[in-house]
Amino acid sequence: MVAYKHKGRFCNMAEIKYEVVQRVAVLSQRPRGWERQLNLISWNDGEPKYDIRDWSPDGTRMGKGISLSHDELAILKGILEDMEL
Repeated sequence: MVAYKHKGRFCNMAEIKYEVVQRVAVLSQRPRGWERQLNLISWNDGEPKYDIRDWSPDGTRMGKGISLSHDELAILKGILEDMEL
């Protein structure tokens, strides 16, 4: 079981199942080896989504992140192309 805090209470949820379908890129690396990665991940046997989150050096632990569908990633790509960075 995985526990998470919701409205000040700890709740249990079923084990999260995931499969890294494709490792797309490493966006950054922390001094302790954690990497912020862009991956294509299938969560709970669902359609793979693009996912940005931190991963431990051995890949067994993950931090909070964001998952985007192909369409959402395309919209974000367009926004980033229009920005002055």
